[in-house]
Amino acid sequence: MIVTTGMEVQDRQIGQYLGVVRGIVVRATGIGRGIIGGLKSIAGGNIEEFAHVCEHARMEAFNRMVQHAHEIGADAVIGMRYDATEFSQGSTEVLAYGTAVKLK
Repeated sequence: MIVTTGMEVQDRQIGQYLGVVRGIVVRATGIGRGIIGGLKSIAGGNIEEFAHVCEHARMEAFNRMVQHAHEIGADAVIGMRYDATEFSQGSTEVLAYGTAVKLK
């Protein structure tokens, strides 16, 4: 599956737009990582425990978006973006989305 943040696929023509595809994940930090990350946040700098949770959530959201695109018969996803929203302390929604297309 080709996935790009651009609005076209190099050297390929878009034959059909299939619509928006998305992958949504809600991830909590977890008590262990939350305590360690909270303590490290006092000193400042990068908090690797939180970075790990964020990267895993993005990867899972991306994979769910690609699965959604496969399910509707897409060859590629263009205009791919991420969005994240914290909706309660320690819980974040990560959304990967883009436009599924068929290529010629």
